[in-house]
This record gives sequence, C-alpha cells and structure tokens, in this order.
Amino acid sequence: MKEKLTGKILSSLEVTGKEYEVHDTIVIGLYVRVTAAGAKSYIVRWGRAKKKALGRVGMLTLDQARQEATQYLYEARKHGEPLAITQGRKGTSLPSLREFIDDTYMPWYKTHHKGHAKTSHTLDNNFDTIMAQRIDAITSRDLVQLRTTWTQDGNKPSTVNRKMGSISGVFSRAVEWEYITTHPMAKLKQLKVDSMGVVRYLSDDEDKRLRAALDARQDEMRLERETANKRRAERAQEQKPSLLDLPFTDHLKPMVIVSLKTGMRRGELFDLKWSSVNFDTKTITVTGDTAKTSETRHIQMNTEVFTVLKDWKKQSRSDHYVFPNQEGGRFEDVKSAWLNLLKRAGLVDFWWHAMRHDFASRLVMKGVPLNTVRSLLGHSDIKMTLRYAHLAPETMAAAVELI
Repeated sequence: MKEKLTGKILSSLEVTGKEYEVHDTIVIGLYVRVTAAGAKSYIVRWGRAKKKALGRVGMLTLDQARQEATQYLYEARKHGEPLAITQGRKGTSLPSLREFIDDTYMPWYKTHHKGHAKTSHTLDNNFDTIMAQRIDAITSRDLVQLRTTWTQDGNKPSTVNRKMGSISGVFSRAVEWEYITTHPMAKLKQLKVDSMGVVRYLSDDEDKRLRAALDARQDEMRLERETANKRRAERAQEQKPSLLDLPFTDHLKPMVIVSLKTGMRRGELFDLKWSSVNFDTKTITVTGDTAKTSETRHIQMNTEVFTVLKDWKKQSRSDHYVFPNQEGGRFEDVKSAWLNLLKRAGLVDFWWHAMRHDFASRLVMKGVPLNTVRSLLGHSDIKMTLRYAHLAPETMAAAVELI
C-alpha cells in the first residue's frame, strides 16, 4: 500500500493480526512496517533484499525518518551501499533495551505466549544494568558479566540459564525484526547443568503426614466455624453454614489430592473447567489452550480423584471453574494455605510442582512404561521423562542381565 505518510495516517494504522507495509510516496524507499502485534517501525529499502530498520514510530519523527532514509538512499546511489552498512555507522534512533521490551517485544510476546507474566517479571527484575543501553550497543561481554554476577550471588546454573533464555528471546526478535544485525548471545553457551537432577517425591511416611495435615486442617476449620456460630447465636447474628457435614472445608484438600493423583501443573489445575471433567469416561481433559505445551491431553481419573471431584462438584455448585476463587473466577495463588499446610505436615523442600514429580515417580516405581508417563504428564519430549528412569531399578537390573 502506498500513501503520503502523515502523522494522522501513522496514528490511524490498525492492528490486523498480520504484518503489513505502508510505503511513503514522498521518499521512495521509505515505508512503515506494522507487525502482527501492532508495532510500527520505519524501514528504508535501497535494493532487492536490502533494507534497514530506522526506528520506532513515535520515537522517531516522520521528518527524522525521511531525513535518515534520504541519507541512506543517497549513499546507496553514490557508493553502492549506505555508509551505515559499509562503515558500521549507527543510527541515532534505535530504542534502548527497556523501550524495545516495553513497546515492541512484550506486546508481541503476550499475544503468542501463555507464560508472559513470568517472562515479564524475569526481564523486569534481572537486567537493570543494561536496560538503559541502546539495543544495538549491548555486547556478549555485558551479558557474561551479568551471568557471572548472578552465579557469584548464589544462583544455580539452571536458574542462570533460565534468566539468560528470557533475554535471548528478546534479542532473537530484535534480529528478526531488523533492529540489530547480530545476536549478542550467538556464541554464548549455556552453563552446564545436571539435566536429570534430584527428583523430589514423598516417602510413604511423608505422604501420610501430608494427608493427616489436610484432615487436621479441616477439623480445625470445622471447630472454628462452630465456635464462631455459637458466638453469633449469642449475639443474635446470622450464622454461617456449618462445615460439619461437608466433605471439604474449602478448596485446598481436593486441589492437593487431584494434583498428587493426576500430575497436573498448577496452572492447568487453576484453568480446569467442569466441561473438561467427564465422569462417564472418568477422564480429565487438559486442553491445548491451557496446557504449557499447547497440546491437549487426557488423564484418567483413579477412584480417589473420581470420588473427590464428584463430592467437590456437589459442594462447590460451580458450573465453570472446578476450583473457582471467592468471586467465581480463576484461582491465581494458593501459596499461603500451601505453605501453612507444609509446616503443619513437617515437610521441607517440597513445593507445589513436586506433587507432579511425586505422581510420575510413583508411576515409574510401579512399573508403568516411561512413554505412558510422558503422555500423562504432557511432556513434549521423552528426555524430560527420562529423569524418572532411575526409579525403576528392576528394569535397569533386567537390562544388564541380558549381556
């Protein structure tokens, strides 16, 4: 599309979900590219497959873009290539890393990735020393220094790699969208980590303690409700519903049991809707739009999960989320209740995600094939499931006896 670019036209360019270009009729070779996410950038093209991003609309004025584009085109005619290319001259209009993340990268990332809140938090809290730098000025050395600082501060190699992975995605898009020509992490190798790691699962005694703590918590909540209702009766106040005849006092016990016996991720559990629970086939469907891997999978309910969810559905009277918050919406956090439960049970180094490890570990120790475990967990790669292989020593022993 060709237009005489004006401020009014630039501000009215719509987000269509597809990338498109608007070419200026004043400076032939200058155009505005609008990405699928709505980011607008000035681009100059001086030959076939020869182009350069000049800067973001809003950070660079239209007059500045035309002046710089004119310079590029003049030098291309005179020298065959713009001096910015042959001599490495830097434009003055490139955004800082902070500006690129806020204005361009995160709007795109939020459109294409589910875990954008976590990534945004990582970027916002770990890269202060380089955020103000222009995006093309950040070097591999800057990133190595950051990584060294994290390591010296006690970050584990896996944590360091995860942080670096977040910023690597930023630079990958910057290269793809022609803000920079080279990726500063292209030659930076990840720190070595133990990919198998230590699998944390519950011993039989710990499992008993966790369940006892759940029951004790419920007993305590029932007693507190009865005591409070007695006080209300004495004051002629309206009483709250009794908890004595209910199977659950709140969401925590059914949540924990479903997590332990299905291996669902916490986010998948929070996203679970009753429409995905089939009591006839005894299956829970984790849909692709809520799964981490975007792949739909089906999990069979064992007797305990089936019974728990049947009872919980009758009690909760929710038609939408299986575990709704007090307003009926999606749960966002159970951290406080979970940590208090762990303290009551005397469990250490056992986080919510470890219930997923416990589920997988028990399956493997019962002789379930790793590929079946992989399917139940929703792993996209069998390598992720292999971390549990050592928990089936009988299989290993039988294998070495074959030679």
